[in-house]
Amino acid sequence: MEVIEILREASNRIYENVKDLAGTEHAAGDFGRGAGGDISRNIDIVAEKTVLDYLKEINFECIVLGEECGRVELSDNSKGYIIMDAIDGSANAVRGVPFFCSSLAFATENKLSSITDGVITNLVNGEMYWATKNKGSFFNGKQIKVHNRDPIYKIVGINISGATPDLIRRLQSVFENHNHARHFGANALEMALLARGLIDIFIDFREKIRIQDIAAGYLIVKEAGGLLLDADLNPLDSELSYDTRISFIAAANQKILDEIMSQIKQ
Repeated sequence: MEVIEILREASNRIYENVKDLAGTEHAAGDFGRGAGGDISRNIDIVAEKTVLDYLKEINFECIVLGEECGRVELSDNSKGYIIMDAIDGSANAVRGVPFFCSSLAFATENKLSSITDGVITNLVNGEMYWATKNKGSFFNGKQIKVHNRDPIYKIVGINISGATPDLIRRLQSVFENHNHARHFGANALEMALLARGLIDIFIDFREKIRIQDIAAGYLIVKEAGGLLLDADLNPLDSELSYDTRISFIAAANQKILDEIMSQIKQ
């Protein structure tokens, strides 16, 4: 079985197991802080266990890097790393806000740039985005590309949750320059929307985002023709470390990147 098929099946199983859980009293709970640093909720635990059980069932030899479970070595002869955020947008999922997803990626080495496969599934409706390196990005079986024309409305995704006052000041002009700013609460799914051409640029300069949050989106955006850069506008890359916190910008094309960056105070 191809890796992308394994990730897609795992994602489908997450959807089946959590679709009726979100927004109920059973979605929450406090299971302490997971490996990523956030409080683990019941819906997170259910979703991660679904993936781990499936990988064990098919005997897939890998090291899992999970948002809640941390590093789980499923073999002494690992083929690579499964980078898992089984529920991205946990706050939305617990409250029943219909915008949260699963994010699964596979990397052959301990680097973001070594990711070969990624899947993001909208856990509200089961819609699926996926990509394999050098084979393009897909949404429900149809190949997708970033928006590469002048948009009627310029949609700018900006994650400012917990941002410092200094960062808010730096980004102020972006909000004032006839841009339509958005943040829905799940970075991975917002990156998927960018890959699909529904968002033009996505900014997260908080130095808070974890590898698990963006691993699948990283590949899906790139395979859809988008740009992924760090805060210094260098190609985005990083080790797959729990200590790593990333700032990044994803853009549909160089033109909109230059336009929005000109509005950000340095």
